[in-house]
Amino acid sequence: MGGDMADPYLYSPVLIDHATNPRNVGALQDPHGVGTDGEPVVGSQVRIAVRLEHERVSAIRFRAFGCSATIAAASVATELANGRLVADARTIDAARITAALGGLPPEKHHCARVAAGALQRALTAALARTTTPSPS
Repeated sequence: MGGDMADPYLYSPVLIDHATNPRNVGALQDPHGVGTDGEPVVGSQVRIAVRLEHERVSAIRFRAFGCSATIAAASVATELANGRLVADARTIDAARITAALGGLPPEKHHCARVAAGALQRALTAALARTTTPSPS
């Protein structure tokens, strides 16, 4: 299994590593924001919780329901976001997650979209909770 995804139906070594040894999995105490995306009845669901400090993602955890590609995508999404400025984390999308995984088979692209959606929803919720409105 090559990392170049010459065969689009094989998983890359990076994806296999994240699926079998996911990072940042579990619950986060006192998160500033939580985001969920996907539909467990028909496939994948990812829930990501974040805590922000000084405009950075200071803590992040996920829980996933789905296939190994969903777990790997959520794991990579949390690694890409952890420690980043919120503005940088807001740019993490499905394409970036897919690239960080070394590619995904065509029928698994939705896994990266679900992970990206959960991350963006968590960041939006955290910003809404931690941003102080300007005095009028």
